[in-house]
Amino acid sequence: KTSPVYYGIGVPRGDKAAVIVVPGFLGTDHYLYEMYFWLRRIGYTPMMSNIGWNAECLNTLVERLSATIKKAHEETGKQVHLIGHSLGGVLARAVTIINPTLIASVTTLGSPIRGIRTHPLVLQTAERVREKIMCDRKRQQERPDCYTGYCSCPAVAAMHNHFPHEVLKTAIYTKTDGIVDWKACITDDPAKNFEVTGTHVGLAFNPTVFSIIAKRLATR
Repeated sequence: KTSPVYYGIGVPRGDKAAVIVVPGFLGTDHYLYEMYFWLRRIGYTPMMSNIGWNAECLNTLVERLSATIKKAHEETGKQVHLIGHSLGGVLARAVTIINPTLIASVTTLGSPIRGIRTHPLVLQTAERVREKIMCDRKRQQERPDCYTGYCSCPAVAAMHNHFPHEVLKTAIYTKTDGIVDWKACITDDPAKNFEVTGTHVGLAFNPTVFSIIAKRLATR
C-alpha cells in the first residue's frame, strides 16, 4: 500500500469493462479483495468469481465461473477480462476456450498452464481433495478420473485445446515462486510472458504485477 500504483497513480485508466478475479487452489474470492478494489479505483468494473472454495470438481468450478462471465457480459455489454491466480488462471483459460466470444483477455499469475509441476505438499493436498470429491459413488461411477488430467469433463477437455488467438494472453510469473515451477507458468510467446520478483502468494499483492495488469488491460 506504499506504492503509488496501488492508488492508481501512473497507470492507464479503465473503460468500465468487467474484470473477474479468480482465486487459486484452496482459496476463495476473499483474499483478492485488494485487487478487486484497486481495479475499481483505476476505472474497471471488478467482479468476484463466485466459484466458492477452489477445492471442488474442476468442471463445477468452470460452470460457476461461466455463469459469472455471462452475467458480467450482460450487465456491461462488453467482453470480459479474467485475472486468475494460480489454479484460478488454469480455470480462466479453460472457461475462455469454452466461451471465447465473451472474453477480451486472460491474465494468469503463477498459473501452471503447461502442466502441473508443483510442490509435493500441494500435490498431496490435491490428492486429498480428489479423495473427498470421489467419496460420492455416483461421481466415481460417472467420472472415475475426476480431478485428474484424464477426466473427460468439458473443463479438462478444454485445457487440452488451443487457446483462442483473438483473446489477449498475459502470463505473469516469478522464478522464486516456491509453489509452482515457473517454467510451467509461461506461454510459447515470450512477448506475453512477464517476470517479476516475489513469491507465489505475493503475486496477488505485488505492485509490479498490478502495473503490468493495468497496462495489459488497457491494450484491449
